Amino acid sequence: MTPGLPEGLELRRGPAGLTLLGDGMELAADLSRMLPRLRPDRLGRELLVRAARVRGVERPRAVDATAGLGEDSLLLAAAGFSVTMFEKDPVIAALLRDALERAAGDPALAAVVARMELVEADSVAALRSWPEPPDVVFLDPMFPERTKSAAVKKKFQLLHRLERPCEDERELLDAALAAGPRKVVIKRPPKGPWLAGVRPSYSLAGKAVRYDVIAV
Repeated sequence: MTPGLPEGLELRRGPAGLTLLGDGMELAADLSRMLPRLRPDRLGRELLVRAARVRGVERPRAVDATAGLGEDSLLLAAAGFSVTMFEKDPVIAALLRDALERAAGDPALAAVVARMELVEADSVAALRSWPEPPDVVFLDPMFPERTKSAAVKKKFQLLHRLERPCEDERELLDAALAAGPRKVVIKRPPKGPWLAGVRPSYSLAGKAVRYDVIAV
């Protein structure tokens, strides 16, 4: 057991980078796995990119208030956003920071991750005092655990050991709106309820995920 981790979990550095082990599973953040989705012919079709798109802004800025392992932020950065990522759990932040450092040395990813900044902190307080309104605030409150284990990807089983689903949805949404963005983009399960019960301006839905957009 690594100090500071729940019983049965361990952080170890190996060939794949910093890895979280436990419950017979292992997890390392690896942004290179996202490369196929970053191709120009695919990136523009990504639902998140479509939901976050802002017109007439040459260098759009986004805040990812719940960064996790950084995959959504990577999509936004590849689409031209400068992304500030917040992750409050120190273990998840360490996994993400390790992935960013490795990606910075990959010629295929270096220019993209150069537009990504990781802040290890709770985003709620930071958003309430954000110095200049971002174009987009992205929220991905962790989905509640499903009852059928087969429906939960292994990485989420481990992440649920570290960080629980959002307990105060209203506080998170209010903080996002307080930052003064052009829009708030919220990742939800396809048939899940609106975040904090707030009706979005519109939604983009796929088979696995839905993006609710609140235009401000």
